[in-house]
Amino acid sequence: MNDNLTEKKVSSENVFDGKLLHVYSDVIELPNGNTSTREYIKHQGAVCVVPVTENMEVVAVKQYRYPIGRVTIEIPAGKLDKGEEPLEAAKRELSEETGVESADIKYVGGLYPSVAYTDEIIHMYVAENLVYGEAHTDEDEFLNVVRIPLAEFTRMVMDGEIMDAKTMAAILKTARMYGI
Repeated sequence: MNDNLTEKKVSSENVFDGKLLHVYSDVIELPNGNTSTREYIKHQGAVCVVPVTENMEVVAVKQYRYPIGRVTIEIPAGKLDKGEEPLEAAKRELSEETGVESADIKYVGGLYPSVAYTDEIIHMYVAENLVYGEAHTDEDEFLNVVRIPLAEFTRMVMDGEIMDAKTMAAILKTARMYGI
């Protein structure tokens, strides 16, 4: 058994530089000295928030996701703006997507959604003591705000009705926090 599993970058090429994604193709040295190629996406990071109402409901969003061609139910989320702190991004996304604000937001961990091809990390939060206002989504963002009891949302995750990784992880962490 080889304890050294580290791969070392030999060279790197940026093959696509988009608004959201930056795709690289690197030549790497394997632990045995051979070389190989790794293609991956650099991402600036993201946040997600589970807003829990006083009635143990989660304020969630329904939106169409083009890559999978269907409407999903997700918790409020979005990418970090350049230089933005995750907590501030969580507050911003929560307000933009749902109109909800909270001064009681707890960090519940990070999530790497797909370590095989991206360095993206999603910072997960739970928001309580919610104050309700009007959503103010981006001009290219269309969604409906829904409320789902936390126990029902947890069942939906466990039954495979919710397949979005960040939503699954954050809902299960939240359910555990509340003893569900």
